[in-house]
Amino acid sequence: MNGALDPATLTAIADGLAGPGWAVVPGFLPSPLVQVLAAELQARDAAGDLRPAAVGAGDRRAIRTDVRGDRIQWLTEAGSGAGSEAERAVLARLEALRLGLNGALQLGLFELECHYACYSPGATYARHLDRSPAGAERVVSVVQYLNADWSASDGGELRIHADAGDVDVVPLGGTLAVFLSERLEHEVRPARRARLSLTGWFRRRTPGSWK
Repeated sequence: MNGALDPATLTAIADGLAGPGWAVVPGFLPSPLVQVLAAELQARDAAGDLRPAAVGAGDRRAIRTDVRGDRIQWLTEAGSGAGSEAERAVLARLEALRLGLNGALQLGLFELECHYACYSPGATYARHLDRSPAGAERVVSVVQYLNADWSASDGGELRIHADAGDVDVVPLGGTLAVFLSERLEHEVRPARRARLSLTGWFRRRTPGSWK
């Protein structure tokens, strides 16, 4: 699979961000690639490479399982970069989306940071924003789901608190959720089985981040 996006997909995402601030694209990744990525995530988790995620920034950063219950591994960590063919494929697809959104919406998106995430059954992430004064470079949040044969009865929805009302996204493998990091609060609802995703943020350079 090459990274190119079809114009209809790019238009749907750009229109969603420019309007209500969110978009959901079923089948953003094909099923065979989703299966490989899920297997790679599970292998990393079994090896102990995924660690409990923290919340907050600076001196206030801490692991709070009452707030956030997922385990993560950043793809930028030493030895865990996008080394596999499947990881290169999904990152190429997201890079095409970054470039397309810059062209369509002039967002000035500079790079993607992302990590694998695994929620054990019952784990949640309380309502929050992805962008704060300590992370002002985050502009667009992206969540690529890796769960095969997921149904609404499995739970684990991403609940986006949109202006027009709550939107629940079923985390079915292949589905991509995209939303504005600064604008939309969201949460992860408890699931009845392990919930897998690749989660990231398209970032804009801020004055303090110039290299």
